Amino acid sequence: MKKILLAAVLFLATSATIQAQLLQIGVKAGVNFASQTGDAGLNGVAFDKDGITSYHAGLVAELKLLDKFAIQPELLYSTQGATYKNAVSEFKNELGYLSIPVMAKFYLTDSFSLEVGPQASFLLSEKNDFDVKDAETFEFGLNAGLGVKLTKNIFLQGRYGLGLTEASKNADVKNSTFQISAGFMF
Repeated sequence: MKKILLAAVLFLATSATIQAQLLQIGVKAGVNFASQTGDAGLNGVAFDKDGITSYHAGLVAELKLLDKFAIQPELLYSTQGATYKNAVSEFKNELGYLSIPVMAKFYLTDSFSLEVGPQASFLLSEKNDFDVKDAETFEFGLNAGLGVKLTKNIFLQGRYGLGLTEASKNADVKNSTFQISAGFMF
């Protein structure tokens, strides 16, 4: 885990040596509307799944490669999961990840962009109401979304992330997250 975090920090620091007009570094934060798709497989008991509202925050960089194309790596803390309930009980499963999305940004105008790319996520914490620690420690997914630059430094993003690997060792569930973010580039 420390190696991954160090590699991400070194990547951002090394990128800073590139000319300033090609690279911007900033911060972003926002809200997650998270859920889990698939079959929870909870001992044959039928449960309804509801999404949870959580958050994400972290560092972002934008490396402008062409006039209408940029790469945007990010280092985020993001919480995801779902609430499960039936007639007898209800429990919440909240997973905290260190997420590293690398987005390809296609600028449709000077301020409006289409974003798509992969995301690797590493489990940092697991909180649930039933004291079972069964989350997978790594998750891989794909993201797609839109971005708008309100000014040279302030931006908004909307993004959907779909987990491609299982989020649990004991159930066939994958994370699904819609994110709304606001950020500032220095």
